[in-house]
Amino acid sequence: MINTGKLAGRTLFITGASRGIGKAIALKAAKDGANIVIAAKTAEPHPKLPGTIYTAAKEIEDNGGKALPCVVDVRDENSVKKAISEAVQKFGGIDIVINNASAISLTATPDTDMKRYDLMHNINTRGTFLVSKECLPYLKKSDHAHIINLSPPLLMTPNWFAPHVAYTMAKYGMSMCVLGMAEEFKPYGIGVNALWPRTAISTAAMDMLMGPESAKSSRKPEILADAAYGILCENPKTTTGNFFIDDEILKKFGVTDMKQYLVDPTYEGPLIPDFFVPEPAEESKGYSGPQINEGVGGLGKGKVEANATGGKIEGLFSKIKTTINPQISEKLNALYEFNVTGKEAGVWHIDLRTGNAAAGPGPAPSKPDATLTMDSDKFFDMFSGKLKATTAFMSGKLKISGNLQKAMKLEKLMGSLKSKL
Repeated sequence: MINTGKLAGRTLFITGASRGIGKAIALKAAKDGANIVIAAKTAEPHPKLPGTIYTAAKEIEDNGGKALPCVVDVRDENSVKKAISEAVQKFGGIDIVINNASAISLTATPDTDMKRYDLMHNINTRGTFLVSKECLPYLKKSDHAHIINLSPPLLMTPNWFAPHVAYTMAKYGMSMCVLGMAEEFKPYGIGVNALWPRTAISTAAMDMLMGPESAKSSRKPEILADAAYGILCENPKTTTGNFFIDDEILKKFGVTDMKQYLVDPTYEGPLIPDFFVPEPAEESKGYSGPQINEGVGGLGKGKVEANATGGKIEGLFSKIKTTINPQISEKLNALYEFNVTGKEAGVWHIDLRTGNAAAGPGPAPSKPDATLTMDSDKFFDMFSGKLKATTAFMSGKLKISGNLQKAMKLEKLMGSLKSKL
């Protein structure tokens, strides 16, 4: 999306702007000559995540903007107030707030410790509320005031809650801020909107969560930067209370080439759908939206009681037994349990932790590293290479409890099965 210069001289307060999506939005606005307040925690280089508030500031200024790097923990009220005060002192006010800072833990209820629960709610919901509240007096003075929360549409369907109740609650808290503040702030002419990606976005945090191989079937942060820029150029008095999806709003702005946002422009396969978006992505061939399968997420249907015999799942595990070996065990080093629902309901396990390379019916012999729950038809598709584990998880077809990273490493085993099924 081409820059128009409409944000020249405007001041943006962006949380989590030292890297990823927040930085991409900052760089887009900087090309107009905007002032950017980089409100983030990373003052010193992180061992696994690139970028600091100071390296981001240099990039912003190299792209034509003015930058104010501020060490901010959005959980800390004094930290937020201090950064806002510094921003007003340097730039004279605040026109735009981007609530991007977020914490994620894709864990089931038993696997979510309260420290992690509090972290997500304090950063996502409370942090968004706090930053918006403290910036409000200055937004009221602006003639072009916007708030954008990087949060999903509010869809009260169980499949978005069941796999990770705590995380969904925390992200939906950000979206409820949009719902309420859009109406509350209408008299002041402040536009309040949500923006969310259709597909997975390739960031350093995403690589840590899903593995670097996920990048190939993801889009770049620039798609959200362009979408946010388009929203911010609109009249805030008439553009408010919306839950925008990146590619949908870009099409309304006249952007039709979504391939430009692919991490790998030559990639022709399905893209990983993001959470909370029910419609199929145009480029995600074969993805039919999130499904609520019987028995998934404890919905009271399709109770797993016994192992089916003579079906595709039994044949699948027979193939798995012949495929796994000590080398695979050494690489994955994990014990998995599978709750298969639907037509061939049953409990199965794969033991790649002891070096015995065992697979078969019944529960895991000890506490598994990861438990995967899935409908039998989709389960077979996943192991035969027709459905990526990451795609299945992100679209709600696969529920995972326990160690997510170890669960996603199963893709290596699935790859070795493709030629045998």
